[in-house]
Amino acid sequence: MKAWAVLIAAVAFVVSPLVTEGFAGFEPNQFPIPQDDAPVQPAGYAFSIWSVIYLWLLVSAVIGVWKHRDDPAWDAARVPLVLSLAVGAFWIKVATLSVIWATVLIWIMLVTAIWALIAGRNIKPAWEFALPTGLYAGWLTAASCVSIGLLGAGYGIAAGAVVWALAMIAVALVLGVVVQKQAFGIWTYAFAVAWALVGIIVSNGTQTLSVSLFALAGIVVISGLALRQLRSAA
Repeated sequence: MKAWAVLIAAVAFVVSPLVTEGFAGFEPNQFPIPQDDAPVQPAGYAFSIWSVIYLWLLVSAVIGVWKHRDDPAWDAARVPLVLSLAVGAFWIKVATLSVIWATVLIWIMLVTAIWALIAGRNIKPAWEFALPTGLYAGWLTAASCVSIGLLGAGYGIAAGAVVWALAMIAVALVLGVVVQKQAFGIWTYAFAVAWALVGIIVSNGTQTLSVSLFALAGIVVISGLALRQLRSAA
């Protein structure tokens, strides 16, 4: 039953961009202070990672029903994954209506995705569950922090856009390191976080050099951790 629930949630999640407006970042005018070229937001191309995430999660869900329907190792990770995907199925529509509620929901998606990742990190072969879930959780880690950064700057809370960008890159990096240590060897998590940071560098270039350099440092840290884990596991 849990395996079928994951498949149904995955299908709803994958279909959601097709029945809504799609999503490639919040619109500047969704904030009281318009966020044109916000330094915390990755370049638009970075959102293409969703195509891989959608496809891989769907393949994983099909394999789960086909080969691992009653596997207790899979079942341990299925409940949080269903919760995350079910919320995600509505997220794009919510994001077009309310940045605040979209931010609340994406953090729920993140927490449950990390829960699923850690619960299923030892499933073998890793490509069937742990690697796609890691990619999903890694991108959500970055996206959740981007949402907070946009909210802070867009509502003029305490500091400007650059400070919010630096602060949320730091939060994403700390959270990323903690999760990567728990999800030992699941390199797709670190890859997704690094992918988002590369997108931030591309978006900022030398125009906001402090943000680009900090993002670069984050890439070195999270990638280095994942590589060390892979070497020690070899």
